[in-house]
Amino acid sequence: MQDHGMRSAAIRKFRVTSDSNHSLSVAENVLDREFQQNFPDRVWLADTTYIWTREGWLYLACVLDTYSWRIVGWSMGERITKDLVLDALRMALGRRPGRDGGLLRHSDRGSQYASRAFQELLRDENITCSMSRKGNCWDNAMMESFFATLKKEQIHLEEYATRAAARASVFDYIERFYNRVRRHSALGYLSLEQFEQVA
Repeated sequence: MQDHGMRSAAIRKFRVTSDSNHSLSVAENVLDREFQQNFPDRVWLADTTYIWTREGWLYLACVLDTYSWRIVGWSMGERITKDLVLDALRMALGRRPGRDGGLLRHSDRGSQYASRAFQELLRDENITCSMSRKGNCWDNAMMESFFATLKKEQIHLEEYATRAAARASVFDYIERFYNRVRRHSALGYLSLEQFEQVA
C-alpha cells in the first residue's frame, strides 16, 4: 500500500481518556459483564471518548442503558473532567425520573468516575457503583461497541473544522439517528425507540 501512496482509513490519532493511576477509592466489578437485562434502568454503562477537530480535541461522555442500548445521557467538552461525566449522568437521571431503584452504574476506574463529587451523586441517587478491572476494556464492552459504531458511522466520515461542528454532528447522530432510527441486530432489527415501545 505504501508503494502506491495509500494508507488504511482506520488509522486514527490515539488519545488516553482514562487515568486509573490515582489514589481515589475504586469499586468492585459488580456487573461482571452481565450486560443483558430484562428491564430498563437496571444497568447503565458510562465511558468517555475523544473526537479530533482542527481546533483540538472534543471529549464525549455517554451513559448507555444496557436493556435497549439507548444513550440516556451524554455531555461534551474541551477537557475531560469530573464535570463532563457528572453532566452526562445528570442528563440520564433527568431523562429517566421513573426509576424504581436497583440501578447499577458501571464504568472504568478513571479519576473522573472515582471523584468524590461523582461518588456522592451516586450515593444521593441510591445507585450502586461498579468499575471494570484495571486495564480490562472487555468489562465495559457494550459501551466500547457504541463508541466504535459512532466513530465508524459518523466521526470517521467527517473532518471537523471546529468543536462546534463536531458537537452538532454528534448530537445529530445520537438524538436523531441512533436513539430513534438506527436498527440494531441485538434487538431483532428494531430501532431502540421501537424496542422500548413494544417490549
